Amino acid sequence: MTRFNRYYILPALALLMLGAVLGVQLDSYLSDGDTFQQLKKLEKAFVIINRQYVDPVSSGPVAEEGIKGMLEHLDPHSSYIPEDDVKQVRDSYEGSFGGIGIMFEMVRDTARVITPIADGPSDKVGIMAGDRIVEIEDSTAVGLNSRGIQKRLKGPIDTDVRMTVYRPGMDRTYTFTITRDEIPLYSINTAYMMDDQTGYIEIDRFSMTTHDEFMEKMEMLRDQGMERLVLDLRSNPGGVMRSAIEIADEMLGAGMTILETKGRKSSMNNKYRATGGGAFENKPVIVLVNGQSASASEIVTGALQDHDRAYVVGQRTFGKGLIQKQFELPDGSLLQMTVGRYYTPAGRLVQTPYENGSKKDYYKQKFATIDDATFNLSAYKESIPDSLAYQTDHGRTVFGGGGILPDHVVQPDTLSLRRHIARSGLDINFMTRWFARHEQDIRNQWNEREEAFTQDYETPDAVVDSFWTYAEKNSLELTDDRAKADASESVFLRTRTEDAHAYVSTRLKALLARQLYGSSAWRPILNQVDPVVQEALSLWPRAQELSAYHASSEPAVTGQDQGGDMN
Repeated sequence: MTRFNRYYILPALALLMLGAVLGVQLDSYLSDGDTFQQLKKLEKAFVIINRQYVDPVSSGPVAEEGIKGMLEHLDPHSSYIPEDDVKQVRDSYEGSFGGIGIMFEMVRDTARVITPIADGPSDKVGIMAGDRIVEIEDSTAVGLNSRGIQKRLKGPIDTDVRMTVYRPGMDRTYTFTITRDEIPLYSINTAYMMDDQTGYIEIDRFSMTTHDEFMEKMEMLRDQGMERLVLDLRSNPGGVMRSAIEIADEMLGAGMTILETKGRKSSMNNKYRATGGGAFENKPVIVLVNGQSASASEIVTGALQDHDRAYVVGQRTFGKGLIQKQFELPDGSLLQMTVGRYYTPAGRLVQTPYENGSKKDYYKQKFATIDDATFNLSAYKESIPDSLAYQTDHGRTVFGGGGILPDHVVQPDTLSLRRHIARSGLDINFMTRWFARHEQDIRNQWNEREEAFTQDYETPDAVVDSFWTYAEKNSLELTDDRAKADASESVFLRTRTEDAHAYVSTRLKALLARQLYGSSAWRPILNQVDPVVQEALSLWPRAQELSAYHASSEPAVTGQDQGGDMN
């Protein structure tokens, strides 16, 4: 079909579909006479184009582009979800899906099983870590991308799928018929004791099951003697608002405001308060955040910071204070549209300003101040107008207008060789290839010995040396010329590899642990060289001071509103 400017006809189609979304006659819903007349004009224009345009017009793709075009003029977070993507999106919120229960990664053009989920369908039939998926049903799986593999393996619960794997250790293929079952999508994969009193919980996202997972991990850590908690929300993009409210509730006293929501509809105007009797109301908490901590992560962080309940460490958060609601369209696709804003207990709107939904301008604005918020903190604070300064329960100043600024900012070393390795993924690529060559020997020595591996394994120097060789062949430039290194942010002195040896050794060990034992195994090792974690562990006196407010007296209640309610 010949391309034409979607903005001429697409808003018309999007408006027409609005009637289907709302389930009403548009002329009865659009009370404004001029609005209705404009809609009729657009409708007629679309009909003329559909019937008279020189080439046939495909209504489906045009409709989708029309809806996207309309949403682009609203805000940066309203979106259209095609029918084919709806199930995956809902699975991520609901915390489960119908599948075969494996974690896998792509190695070149083939999916390799990292680990079968314990007692899941694949584990029960004998799928093993290291198996390569070569066929699904009667079609080759070689060459499919990750999404293609997932699409063919997922399906309704109690249905069968036939999968053929190549097992390197046996040098032969095996075919299994696997009955799909409900597979949990955990939002908390890592929870452990960092020392005899410090618990650590990392929440990857907020789904409908997150609160239940959180309580299970809290009970486990309390049984092991936890007296203080590191709550890691870094790179958590958000998710289900209710789960964020429930987790904040576990750390706040009765009656304390968690957040307030406001919208065009009166049903969106609510104030959510803690119920009391939470799992961890009075003991020290440190919350870790970064620039990818968004939405529900910011709800938890803002509530704990405004009530002086937790000490926040890291970098400024993303700044998403908008609430989306899903509206189903006739074909099963979804209109995920902003219907409200949320405010922290002190009254802060953390949403980054935007105009007319322009994502380009939005992200330009967002990142314009990120360097100041990280490296020039005093200048950044001075640039914030008084109208965006708020007070916590006990008089500390916090800011709105674009993310949450931590109580203690940890500045990343932008010129660091270690930072370059972590951001480039060179170590991940190296370990994937190295493990594929040495898998059988490593598994023979360390399978089912996770605790011993964590305590005793040390990455051999020869493996670290092999990493440097690999890295130099794959975009890492090392030099003996100091002037050349000083002149470029991506060229490093060769002598710096000695300084980074322990860091690289530990990261390779962590990545190897993930290959052997799954995603929960690598974070405890990685945290040993994580600069944000290590700096945070030195800040317990400040977190203790904040927790004392709650342990010694009735906490102040921010934002009391007799008209509010708890939903």
